[in-house]
Amino acid sequence: MKVEIITTGTELLLGEILNTNVQYLSRKLNSIGFDVLYHTTVGDNLERMQQVLEQAMERADIIITSGGLGPTRGDITKEMVMEVCHTESYLDLDTWGRIDEYFRRKGICQPSENNEKQAYVPIGAEVLQNDVGTAPGLWLEYNGKFFILLPGPPAELMDVCEKQLWPRLLQRFTDHGVIMSRTLHLRGVGESLVASKLDELIQAQTNPTIALYARYGEILIRLTAKAKNEKEAEKMLAAAEKNVRKYVDEYIYGIDDDTLGACLGRLLKEQGKTIAFAESCSGGLASSLVTDVAGSSEYLLGSVVSYTNMAKEKLLHVQADTLEHFSAVSRETACEMAVGVRNLLGSDIGVSITGNAGPGASEGKPVGLVYIAVAMNDVVYCQEHHFMSTRTENKLRIAQTAISMAIDKLLEAKNTEDNN
Repeated sequence: MKVEIITTGTELLLGEILNTNVQYLSRKLNSIGFDVLYHTTVGDNLERMQQVLEQAMERADIIITSGGLGPTRGDITKEMVMEVCHTESYLDLDTWGRIDEYFRRKGICQPSENNEKQAYVPIGAEVLQNDVGTAPGLWLEYNGKFFILLPGPPAELMDVCEKQLWPRLLQRFTDHGVIMSRTLHLRGVGESLVASKLDELIQAQTNPTIALYARYGEILIRLTAKAKNEKEAEKMLAAAEKNVRKYVDEYIYGIDDDTLGACLGRLLKEQGKTIAFAESCSGGLASSLVTDVAGSSEYLLGSVVSYTNMAKEKLLHVQADTLEHFSAVSRETACEMAVGVRNLLGSDIGVSITGNAGPGASEGKPVGLVYIAVAMNDVVYCQEHHFMSTRTENKLRIAQTAISMAIDKLLEAKNTEDNN
């Protein structure tokens, strides 16, 4: 079944909000076997909305809309779907009752008059109940096409999908097969090298397919299989993963939802070690990524965001002479920060980050120059890096790189122990 997702709202076209709905819908639909072939975003304009819907009817079997079901004049999705499907609406008393009850639960005696607009349902449509908002979802079939109208607020859209839409889709299309994916996470290697190692395999492999992505300092290999059922798809993915690992197994650190923070946590727990971070230009982001993992308090003792020289001196005991002669963005400062946070918090490992995330030069140091140090086993390791993206993306890349360096040093220590 070919699917087109239409997200509505001028605010999306203006870039005022992030379109998370289309990401959520695409991931879920593909995972349960539906081919999402088109994404379209259209503003709150009657003529353009009609054109988009008519175009979608020509190239997709299932048209899913998000947004435009509210009570205002600018909410026109339902009205335009009724226009292209040549149907009218009626006041659904059950829906109106749920809207009324929703407001009463919020302590509001009664809905506004314009909320009645949300209780009108196209003739022939099924209501997809919304338990966290006022606008219900709708399912309407017309000339062999399936229109699915979903509310725009992400929490409401997800509630309708999880409780109403996904079970209905799977029940309605029981024999369309499944699409399953598996993602391998790689670190310490560039996209071009991975591509060269896997080029012949990628060309030869059609089902499952193999695709490469570069994301924030790591490489993703996505395997996607189409099959009659989940058991067959799992078997195909396992075989494809085995083939891929023949070429790049040494770089793979995780599968699917694994993160560098989770990988670091596993190694620390296995080796019975603790860690602490001293962060300057990354602003605590590395520590945040580590604490995204449940149970990280077992090994992360704490973090110091030493953004100023004063904080570096007073909290981490970086020498004033070091800051004066070498500056905050230097190998020497990074090393003293790593030792300082380890001593301050009593951890086995101290990791420090200092640099210039941009957008302008600082202390004569270029944008993107970063030093990362790891202090462990009475040795301090330091690396110089150069990042060349936006400030926000640089910060994420820097944090990921620091975590990856800590992983490297833990693995090196383990290999040394195993060889002795």
